[in-house]
Amino acid sequence: MKQLVIAIDGPSGAGKGTVARAVAAQLGYRHVDSGAMYRAVGWKALRDGVPLDSDDGVAALAERSIIDVTPPLITIDGSDVTRAIRTPEIDRAAAAVARLPKVRAVLVERQRECGTQGAIVMEGRDIGTVVFPNADVKIYLDASPDERARRRAADPAHSGGPTAVADVATLLRTRDAIDRTRTASPLYVAKDAVVIDTTGKSVDEVVREVISVIRPYLRSL
Repeated sequence: MKQLVIAIDGPSGAGKGTVARAVAAQLGYRHVDSGAMYRAVGWKALRDGVPLDSDDGVAALAERSIIDVTPPLITIDGSDVTRAIRTPEIDRAAAAVARLPKVRAVLVERQRECGTQGAIVMEGRDIGTVVFPNADVKIYLDASPDERARRRAADPAHSGGPTAVADVATLLRTRDAIDRTRTASPLYVAKDAVVIDTTGKSVDEVVREVISVIRPYLRSL
């Protein structure tokens, strides 16, 4: 069977991470969370005192850093940051550094290197539009704003503990605005992507939908 490059994009709370991991497991593919790279860089920038709005400074930090996002661990320069990068503070740091064009250039190149052999499911916000514009399969996951807010509020890895859905909804609106209006790699649906609305659906239901989209390509030559 053909070794595919599968891009899964979408906004925060749409279910990208959970679905991408499950799809990769079913196919026996590598799963790469591109957002974890930005989180790791944001984490290190905070630790090293590099201003999050310094494109040159953060890009230089990213360039010299060794980032490994091989599940289940995420490391940067040998430091295990798997849990440390899943906090509200790092959510904000990741959003800040992801706006920087030179930082994105460094990390997009790293992400492309991950897909050179195919057999990969990569999730993010610009995978099908920028990182792999010629990906074999492009999926865009979305959900209603209320659903996305409920999911994030219930996830202590992102909320930091019990959080009001209304507060999370406000944060998501802010992040959406940043992602969709940034100059470098804004979030949008690739013209050849299959859009799947995950609102009210279980993970298993969404995974089945995604696999049904992918299956015909597995037999293509």
